[in-house]
Amino acid sequence: MEMVPSPPHCTVTEIGTWNCGNRNISLLRSDQSDVVAVIMAPFSGDETAPFFGFLGAAAALVFSCMGAAYGTAKSGVGVASMGVMRPELVMKSIVPVVMAGVLGIYGLIIAVIISTGINPKAKSYYLFDGYAHLSSGLACGLAGLSAGMAIGIVGDAGVRANAQQPKLFVGMILILIFAEALALYGLIVGIILSSRAGQSRAD
Repeated sequence: MEMVPSPPHCTVTEIGTWNCGNRNISLLRSDQSDVVAVIMAPFSGDETAPFFGFLGAAAALVFSCMGAAYGTAKSGVGVASMGVMRPELVMKSIVPVVMAGVLGIYGLIIAVIISTGINPKAKSYYLFDGYAHLSSGLACGLAGLSAGMAIGIVGDAGVRANAQQPKLFVGMILILIFAEALALYGLIVGIILSSRAGQSRAD
């Protein structure tokens, strides 16, 4: 088998690949058996790591928005049902809908933090970083999903009960605050986990 000479200032790293500074040149053989050189873009880190990072960003936004959507729909049904008999309490009972909508913002924050941290050309991105971003997105997203379910159920029953007994309003608000705190816990842990990315090794 005839050896193909390497270009100037290049070293052979493995069979069919040359290392020319910051570029790798791969050799492909066509049907006519002539050698074709293909320049491959440099990639720093693990090539599969960004998959987990982007998956974490998507999970944070999707699950948080699922919780926000469920909380908004569930409590919105209760507000609409209650507003037929007590229309003067509609604006006062809109609190669960607002608190459910905030959950989507939590997921948006984490998704932006994760997506801006994935830039393999500027900094090496390893599997450790991908797993950190994945766990960050799941922590925030699933916490937002569970909080949205709690807000929706409490908001639906709370606004109906508040229409019959106004003294229940303060208690309903307190329950909603503690349900919202669950998503806040996920946001805090998500920020901490995402900040761990990039600390697996010293570049």
